[in-house]
Amino acid sequence: MLEFAGQIAANNQFKINQVETVLQLLAEGSTIPFIARYRKDKTGSLDEVQIQKIQDEAKSLKDLSDRKLAIEKSITEQGKMTEELQQKLNAATTLSQLEDIYLPYKPKRRTKAQIARENGLEPLANTILQQTNIILLDEAKNFINDNVKTEDEALQGARDIISEIINEDATVRAKIRKLFETEATIKSSVVTGKEEEGVKYKDYFDSNQLIATIPSHRTLAILRGFIEGFLKMSIEPEEEFAISLIEEIYIIASLNESVTQVKRAIKDCYKRLLQPSLETEFRSLLKTKADEDAINVFSENLRQLLLSSPLGSKRILAVDPGYRTGCKVVCIDEQGSLLHNDLIYIHENNKKQHGEYLIRDLVSKYAIQAFAIGDGTAGRETEQFIKRLQLNLPVFMVNEDGASIYSASEIAREEFGAYDVTVRGAISIGRRLMDPLAELVKIDPKSIGVGQYQHDVNQFRLKEKLDQTVVSCVNQVGVNLNTASKHLLSYVSGIGSSIAENIVAHRNEIGKFSDRKQLLKVPRLGAKAYEQCAGFLRIAESNNPLDKSAVHPETYSIVEKMAADLSIDVAQMIGNEKLLNDIDVKKYVTTEIGAITVADIIKELKKPGLDPRAELEVFEFAQIFKIEDVIPDSIVPGVVTNLTRFGAFVDIGVKQDGLVHVSEIAHKYISDPNEVLKLNQKVQVKVLEVDVARKRIMLSIKQTQEFSRAKPDYKNNKPQPQKETSMGEALKVLQGKFGK
Repeated sequence: MLEFAGQIAANNQFKINQVETVLQLLAEGSTIPFIARYRKDKTGSLDEVQIQKIQDEAKSLKDLSDRKLAIEKSITEQGKMTEELQQKLNAATTLSQLEDIYLPYKPKRRTKAQIARENGLEPLANTILQQTNIILLDEAKNFINDNVKTEDEALQGARDIISEIINEDATVRAKIRKLFETEATIKSSVVTGKEEEGVKYKDYFDSNQLIATIPSHRTLAILRGFIEGFLKMSIEPEEEFAISLIEEIYIIASLNESVTQVKRAIKDCYKRLLQPSLETEFRSLLKTKADEDAINVFSENLRQLLLSSPLGSKRILAVDPGYRTGCKVVCIDEQGSLLHNDLIYIHENNKKQHGEYLIRDLVSKYAIQAFAIGDGTAGRETEQFIKRLQLNLPVFMVNEDGASIYSASEIAREEFGAYDVTVRGAISIGRRLMDPLAELVKIDPKSIGVGQYQHDVNQFRLKEKLDQTVVSCVNQVGVNLNTASKHLLSYVSGIGSSIAENIVAHRNEIGKFSDRKQLLKVPRLGAKAYEQCAGFLRIAESNNPLDKSAVHPETYSIVEKMAADLSIDVAQMIGNEKLLNDIDVKKYVTTEIGAITVADIIKELKKPGLDPRAELEVFEFAQIFKIEDVIPDSIVPGVVTNLTRFGAFVDIGVKQDGLVHVSEIAHKYISDPNEVLKLNQKVQVKVLEVDVARKRIMLSIKQTQEFSRAKPDYKNNKPQPQKETSMGEALKVLQGKFGK
């Protein structure tokens, strides 16, 4: 794909040698994380996003080139290729331009125009298009035959031919396409008789918005309502204006009978051929754009979730809460291995004392260091039960979205086949607290519960983007070679699922890895795979301190030379910022290793293997447990659980997350909540309105800065009467977020 380097560079303001280098490295089998981390000298420090963009654009240009070749072949085989046509094809830069050029030559079903041509009416159509002042009925008589019975039939056939000519005119299509881009609106209305059944689409029962400005979540909501049969929809600009633009191209004479026929053909062309064709095209474009926006939201949320703060290697007592079925309790060690499992019924008074005794006993017996409580049904009540035991251990509420998916999966059966799904779910909750990344990679990202409209978007593209996100996060953090599961290892640069299985099998055979070079003894892990993966794998037990860091083995000799020059061991140099700050980067630059890489090595040596994730902090909700407890105008702490383009969802300790509409996040204008908020961020929110019947809560972040009234007495749990007011315009946006 090197032939596309110049165009990609020009489109993105990259240097052409940067693009060529990236394309060459990708062609050689290098991964994006590897290129971004260990080939900065060659790429000029391009990051993962930029490298991904180069890869995506190269693929798009390759697809365009392949389509162009196919069209050229088709037209040539028809014997219709001309020098002028070839020049037009060569000049086309988009698929739509190509398809417009190809349209007159594209094999098609038998159309009205084709039938008219077969009936000998093409000369009449050409005569009309000349728009000379003639008596058309007299001219039409000359074309009456066995298939054309009257003058009107002859004129109708001629208009059908003219309509098709106009529809296949690339200039016309480009002009009307531009009009669609700037002036078309997407209109939706309720299907008669579906008002009650489709009430969740009420905001779109009479909606009209420019397609150039409509937010992606509204597009997806309208399309879903249309597909489900509750909404009618159309996409078009003002019809009269569109027709007048075509007339500017095709009307070349003053009003006469021929001009009247051409105008009728233009109107027919627009309504029967051009508008439906472009509506379909723009519906697809809007869907693609909205999909990409929603996928990007999901991807960013997933990234933040995967990079959530880990508690680290601790002994955890994890609880999967429940009322009637009881709370499943598990104890896991520092490596996440199951030590014990049990069941307690702490929400039944006659069994609560047994639960208290068991928890105290397990904490003592297994030297528990922290509690992990699933945040689902009965989660807050279980949290309060544990805290009342006053064991002086941190208690964490853990998002359990997808835990049930994991517990019933093949992965869970492989890991804990001897235990039922409830035990597996509790283990997953505990492991998520220790290391969210290592545990969440085992679950289909779509089941994690972040994002918007994930089930409506292009599923292939969604999977592709989310897989890229997981790979990026895993390699950004790095992986412990001796403790990582095969599922986590499979996302490491250059490895994949089969080599990951071989690594685990080899690890089971030899015990722990003690040197990165031992990877080369793993079946199917050759020199290229080793080059790609070695820098992202950490060996805490290695005798070589560099194996614990992100320094790549290919540059160990540079570090050893630095240490020799300082007359100390490598181990003594690591973490010694004073010595490292005095190193002259230029002294260690070689033909293969540039200044950027040397600077990166020194940066890594200062804090080797540093986890980029923030430290985990204990969080306390207010003393509210159900939506009826939530008091309007109060300020409460919360945790951001989901970010969409229209706002942020915040958990304030009740079953239903509240919505902070994008207009209530900051005092300045923002178009995307991600500009100021992150997943799992702790925030103070003001309760604006509560709709108990619809289980909806409206919140504000920006208004907490203006609030000075005394807080309600949540400690004694005394809810105040609810306001009988509308949820307001911001709440309506919730109707676009179904299933939350």
